[in-house]
Amino acid sequence: MTRCRNCDSPLDGSFCPQCGQKNVDLERPIFDLLKEVISETFDVDGRALRTLRTLLLRPGVLTSEFLAGHRRRYTPPFRLYLVLSVLFFFVATQLANRGILLEQGQDASEFAPGQAQFLGEALPRLMFLLMPIFALLLMLLFRRRLYFDHLIFSVHVHCVSYVVLGFMLPLEQVASQHWLALAAQLLLLAYLLLYLTIAVRRVYLSRWAGAATKSIAILFAYMIVLSVTIEGSSSFLIIAD
Repeated sequence: MTRCRNCDSPLDGSFCPQCGQKNVDLERPIFDLLKEVISETFDVDGRALRTLRTLLLRPGVLTSEFLAGHRRRYTPPFRLYLVLSVLFFFVATQLANRGILLEQGQDASEFAPGQAQFLGEALPRLMFLLMPIFALLLMLLFRRRLYFDHLIFSVHVHCVSYVVLGFMLPLEQVASQHWLALAAQLLLLAYLLLYLTIAVRRVYLSRWAGAATKSIAILFAYMIVLSVTIEGSSSFLIIAD
């Protein structure tokens, strides 16, 4: 009989009944191991596509499903955030390195490296710390819900924001020259604002007027917090250098 390599208990399945460790055979070809790691990390079993489709096309449903206990069919919120944030900040860093995100008149050789470093190192950490702040803003307006509910909602909203911004940022340089690129950015921004309103209405069972008003208030307050935090951290990094 196969035994657990961690506690030496008899195994009768994929997981040890005593310590819970998964029975993984590491003495296999490296490609088989990589395939298993990728499958577990990115949920290449149908859940990833289902999760993204629900996240982007049905505002608030993913949060409602998770809070209702229907979690098996979807990627866990924090794992989803990890994957999407890594992809987004990778794209943002590459764009910054090419000088695409610089303001008009800024010299790429002078400003691009610092901007890329900020987007690749400091900002991901700041955004992870700011997610609970967004949840606190929600709690101020929806006090009957648990903070955990607000935090899950915050995670999903940030995930959507990364996807939208991931499409908006590559158009940043072109948008000042071609109206189609600018129109595409405005449509993406409108989608994000509408998404937040619908998600608030669905998760918090608000009426349209209340959902729209509270969404604007939360977004306005969060933008102030975000701007102050980024400006402060940027100044600190400049002083430190």
